[in-house]
Amino acid sequence: MNYEMKENEALMVMEDGERDLRERTKAFALRIIKLFVSLPKRTEAQVLGKQVLRSGTSVGANYREAWRSRSRAEFVSKIGDCLKELDETAYWIELLVESQIIAPTRLAVLQDECNQLLAIFTHIVKKTKANNS
Repeated sequence: MNYEMKENEALMVMEDGERDLRERTKAFALRIIKLFVSLPKRTEAQVLGKQVLRSGTSVGANYREAWRSRSRAEFVSKIGDCLKELDETAYWIELLVESQIIAPTRLAVLQDECNQLLAIFTHIVKKTKANNS
């Protein structure tokens, strides 16, 4: 798969004027880092925080790897890794809220971004697989 094909597939799922997914996943990672830094220093908050830090920051790294893939199958696999990490991130964020470590209002925007990225990457996988058929 060449760069142009990947670019077209990724851009097809983006709304007019929306940032490139590489920038968007990096911005997501930076927000996750800020969340981690702001967590209370209690053990349970730090344990959950390290989990969300790891999964939330790996989305962008996996997406960059997808861009360097050598085949459509490798591209789909790496995008699948993005989905896996986003779903895990959503889980840790839910636990931070439901355990009352962080107020739901503080994480609403981050949860929304996580859900939007999940939808975008799901669409990319479906579109890529459909084009492969």
